[in-house]
Amino acid sequence: MTTATTTLVLASNNAHKVEEVQAILAPLGITVRPLADFPEIPEPPETGDTFEHNALQKARFVFERTGLPTVADDSGLAVDALDGAPGVYSKRFSGATENLHEANNALLLEKLAGRTDRGARFVCVIALVTKDDESLARGEVLGSIAESLRGEGGFGYDPLFLPVDHPGRAMAELTADQKNAISHRGRAFRQLPGMLAG
Repeated sequence: MTTATTTLVLASNNAHKVEEVQAILAPLGITVRPLADFPEIPEPPETGDTFEHNALQKARFVFERTGLPTVADDSGLAVDALDGAPGVYSKRFSGATENLHEANNALLLEKLAGRTDRGARFVCVIALVTKDDESLARGEVLGSIAESLRGEGGFGYDPLFLPVDHPGRAMAELTADQKNAISHRGRAFRQLPGMLAG
């Protein structure tokens, strides 16, 4: 049974992601401690070729070093016309080390220039690792890729992703609550109470 005192370590140093996950989980009575609370732990590896592999790898890595229940996610954008790319390489798509989001979005627009088949999906897989068990959950949101950047909110590919749930609007044009209600991350993380109970 989940209570207001349920606290998990979130295996991420991404401040945007931490804020988003905290907002999604707060109504469920779950709080998370970011990886920043454990400065002695290095960035968890993500060397797998599936979202599931990477999420589990990161959660196990942090659990082994803290002994605390840990949740990790691996998320990305899968574009139909690019055979599911950038997929697990979404964060590293452009290979940029500076202005990462801008470089990734620019490369995506370049690869889709002149294409009309712009269907895509955001995918999030979460892994929960405790002393007793390991479990996975998946969330997806369908949409398409815009022809130019739109909106000021969100992060990553949000200015280019047009979710089917809000026709004509990019993810970055939604409020935080609107985004969390439909996002791949929201759909995955809202399964956590059942995973904790199971």
